[in-house]
Amino acid sequence: MDAYSGYNKIFVNPTDSEHTAFITDRGLYCYNFMLFGLKNAGAAYQRLVNRIFAKHIGSNMEVYVDDMLVKSRTAGEHLDNLALNFSILKDYQ
Repeated sequence: MDAYSGYNKIFVNPTDSEHTAFITDRGLYCYNFMLFGLKNAGAAYQRLVNRIFAKHIGSNMEVYVDDMLVKSRTAGEHLDNLALNFSILKDYQ
């Protein structure tokens, strides 16, 4: 599974949002959520995903940044594991 735009679901600490500032002809803006290109975005996202799926990584799933692999021994078990992992993702959306 690919967590498309997963970075955009993580809010930036309000005290740090000023460091994401950019200016246009319409004014000065700051991001309220994490961007893919921020220096520590990858590490921060990986830490968060590791924390969310801590009980499952190594047993029924593996995670590398925004890619998640659900693994199972049987088709029935796979459906159960997918349902479980989708439920966890829904809880953290």
